[in-house]
Amino acid sequence: MTKKLFGTDGIRGTSNIEPMTAETALKVGMAAAVQFIRGDHRHQVVIGKDTRLSGYLLEPALTAGFISMGMDVVLVGPMPTPGVAMLTRSLRADLGVMISASHNPFEDNGIKLFGPDGYKLSDGVEAEIEARVNSDMNGDMAHAARLGKARRLDDARGRYNEYVKQTFPKGLRLDGLKIALDCANGAAYKVGPEVLWELGAEIVPIGVTPDGININKGCGSTDTDCLCSMVSAHGADIGIALDGDADRLLIADENGALVDGDQILGLIAGDWAANGRLAGGGVVSTVMSNLGLQQYLTRLGLDLIRTQVGDRYVVERMRGGGYNLGGEQSGHVVLSDYSTTGDGLIAALQVLAVIVASGKAASQVCRVFEPLPQVLKNVPINGAKPLQDNAVKKAITEGENRLGNTGRLLIRPSGTEPVVRVMAEGEDEVLVASVVGDIAAVIEQASK
Repeated sequence: MTKKLFGTDGIRGTSNIEPMTAETALKVGMAAAVQFIRGDHRHQVVIGKDTRLSGYLLEPALTAGFISMGMDVVLVGPMPTPGVAMLTRSLRADLGVMISASHNPFEDNGIKLFGPDGYKLSDGVEAEIEARVNSDMNGDMAHAARLGKARRLDDARGRYNEYVKQTFPKGLRLDGLKIALDCANGAAYKVGPEVLWELGAEIVPIGVTPDGININKGCGSTDTDCLCSMVSAHGADIGIALDGDADRLLIADENGALVDGDQILGLIAGDWAANGRLAGGGVVSTVMSNLGLQQYLTRLGLDLIRTQVGDRYVVERMRGGGYNLGGEQSGHVVLSDYSTTGDGLIAALQVLAVIVASGKAASQVCRVFEPLPQVLKNVPINGAKPLQDNAVKKAITEGENRLGNTGRLLIRPSGTEPVVRVMAEGEDEVLVASVVGDIAAVIEQASK
């Protein structure tokens, strides 16, 4: 069954334009409710959101959809995506929903669905829900006496706060550390500073004044210039940047130099392996991860298992192979001992634990390997399908030949944005940049 509504991370699009309309959100709520109503007990769904203005449009529409099918709704307000997954399990709900477009600008929004186990839904289940959206569901609607109810969970943020803090090693505190924390004017704008402050850190807050349209704007993990400059300006020991729904992070050391997700994975893998905590004998990441990470893990006697891009595919492989650490170069870090999805705050605490235990500066701890030169360019395609163009196919073949056995080329359409991502890496930085530029130019021409 082919999916058109769902992408690699739920449903996503421009707010108030299909599929991100109140009408479609209503139908998604109805369809998801039918999918997960099993048995005669009162069924329940947890709905969280980030700080986008359009959340006020989509949240009531989804709520109405679930209620119309007889499912009770628990509203938790602005909450990191992993917090919604955690509360879905904690409240023994039948379903969890996060309204967010993650790192995208405020104009976009999205709907992510979690099963009762807190994991994102499989492709198959999403396809079944999509089929229901496109069908007549009037016969499934609840009778008047069986309509659902909605209530707000006032202490939702506090519950997630306590859960996150429990993942930090007992006996350690963050006393004496000054941390620049960029919450991207997003879902973690309150809980992020609270968690770190309660563990003893001095906080330099950034991106904690959301107004509905400034999420990810000039801040967060997709725009780290502000974080890096604030670390230097305030003499912070480390900088932490979350994205709009706080399921990913990047780090800046005390010099304002950026540390990406590959380095974070390598750091945690080395620490956990040394302490007998790493399960499966390796780390799961995607085809985007740098070859330098793979070489570093090999030196430690560990494997790097690659998947297609998307944290849901990382999680599926982790579950299938018994791994407890995985993630993406972009900063999604999945620690399955604690969470069912990427969690920027929990991952940040694992990095901070290594720094505190070592007594060393972030710059001495957070870079565990030398990355190979890697260049990534996003090419807008405006609805075109340039990868089917013969000139593009020829340019890709020529690029592969130029890189030879010393490099790697990856071309893929984004699952969340109208762009084709062109990535290459290899030992020769000039050659890598040239290959990416040449292929991108041909794709741009084919997309006109």
